[in-house]
Parts: sequence; C-alpha cells; structure tokens
Amino acid sequence: MHKAGLIELQAVLAVATHQSFRRAAVAVGMSPSALSHAVAALEQRMGVRLFNRTTRSVSLSEAGEQFVSRIRPALGEISAAMEAANAFRDSPTGTLRINTSEGAASMILEPMLFEYVRRYPEMRLDVVTEGRFVDIVGEGFDAGVRIAGDVPQDMVGVRCTGRLRFIVVGSPAYFENRRKPKVPEDLLEHTCIRSRLPSGTWYRWEFEKRGQERRIDVDGPLGLDSHHLMVAAALDGMGLIWTSEWNVAPYLADGRLVAVLEDWCPYFDGLNVYYPVHRHMSAGLRAFIDLVREKAEGAAP
Repeated sequence: MHKAGLIELQAVLAVATHQSFRRAAVAVGMSPSALSHAVAALEQRMGVRLFNRTTRSVSLSEAGEQFVSRIRPALGEISAAMEAANAFRDSPTGTLRINTSEGAASMILEPMLFEYVRRYPEMRLDVVTEGRFVDIVGEGFDAGVRIAGDVPQDMVGVRCTGRLRFIVVGSPAYFENRRKPKVPEDLLEHTCIRSRLPSGTWYRWEFEKRGQERRIDVDGPLGLDSHHLMVAAALDGMGLIWTSEWNVAPYLADGRLVAVLEDWCPYFDGLNVYYPVHRHMSAGLRAFIDLVREKAEGAAP
C-alpha cells in the first residue's frame, strides 16, 4: 500500500480537531479543496472512511477515531522534533497565528506586530481579528491577545500594554445645548451610540466608583459594531460613545472630543498575550513573547 504522507496525516488531524474542512484548511495553510482532496486520497488508499460527512457537519467515523488516536501523539512528536531543530537556526521560520480583537490588534500593531515581521523575515504572521472569544487551541491559533481579566485560567498571560480604561466621550457640538452627565444614570437622558456585541445583544455601559458599580442600558437611534465607526459618529456630533481612552486619545488632545464621567471610569490591567501552559512553545512563538516582554518594559505600570 502507498505510504501516507505527512501532509495527508496533518490534514486528517486538522479536520478531526476543527470538525470543519474550512477551519482546518485555515489552520494548516491549505485551500479547502486541496485539504479535502488530501483526506479523500488517503481514505481511498486505505479503503476506509475516516469521516462521516453531511452538508452541515463532519465527524470522525469509528475507524477515524481509532486512526486519529494513534497518529495524534506521533504527529505531536514530529512537530516537537522539528521545533527543537528550529531552535538552532539563527532566525525562526514557520507561521505564527494570533487571535485578537480589532481594537487590541490596533493597539499593538505598530509597536509589536510590525516589528516582529521586520525582525523575523522568515516567519509568517497571521492575525485574525474578531469580537467573539475563541478556543485558541481548538481553532488552531498559537496565541491570543485580550484584556488581562479575560485570559482563560489555563493559559499563560504576558502583559503587552500598560493600564487601560473605557470612557464616555462626545463632541463639543453635541454638548452645546445639553448638560453634561454627572452620574451614569444621567446617560438615560442623552443620545448614545449603542455598541452591538458579537452575540447580537447590545452592550450595557459599565461604571465603577468607590465600590459602587453601575451598568447602564443606554438608548439612541444609532447602533454599530465597529469602534472606528462609533468614533466617527461621535466626532460628527451624533451622540455619546463608550470606548477605550487609547482609541480616542488624539481627539481628546486636540479638543474634537470631550470626556465625561471620568470619575466613574477606573483604570484596569491592560492587554495580555496568552498561550497554552502545557503546549510546546514553538521558536516563532517564543520570539514573539520575548519581543512582547521587551516592548512592555517601557509601558505604563
């Protein structure tokens, strides 16, 4: 029988892990058609069906479960051996996949991500931005970037920014004929630009002062799911927004936006890069973590 190639085995393992040919293809850097062909070719040569396929789902067959249980540790050993050899190179090579939010990516793009690409030209950096939280291991990512408090407990977190906070801002034109809010409840009398969560629900603005917490379900005629669009709407005088202070710092500095309720907007620990604690760290990920620590040394406490 024709021996199975490493690419075919990796394709089978990726589909088994992600239960999706599309997501598996992204994880291994192949087109969905190429990955599907690799799996089908292996099934044909082996004479068994490894996956049960429908138009909506893909799952391992009984033969597939036994097969994957045997090849998973073997492929893990091969990957670890290749990474160990990679550590002797002058510069790491391979692909580093990072999952984060759009706002977090913007915050670390110039100081870290661009520098990583320049410093390690043989590495490919694949950054996926989305609002939802994902299982970075299950979806084939090497690391994630989120607010420190959102890092899963079974992950190692490394600080990559100083402290942050979310604030309420509006344009001077918006406040011309309106009284500025003094307490969070005053927002109910204001026009606010609502933020839609990935789940489809509206975000309730959060405040805290001397142990008192408030969550306000604001209202307004405009709802958006993009921080970039929300800032544009606030600059145009459409209403108030609740956003990261970092996101609007230039507009606060030149007076195009005005912050309110600042005493109800405390600072919190900033962003962390996180990765699995029990997983072998690739040379590419190790280089990225070292860069994060290097850049974070100059960040605000």
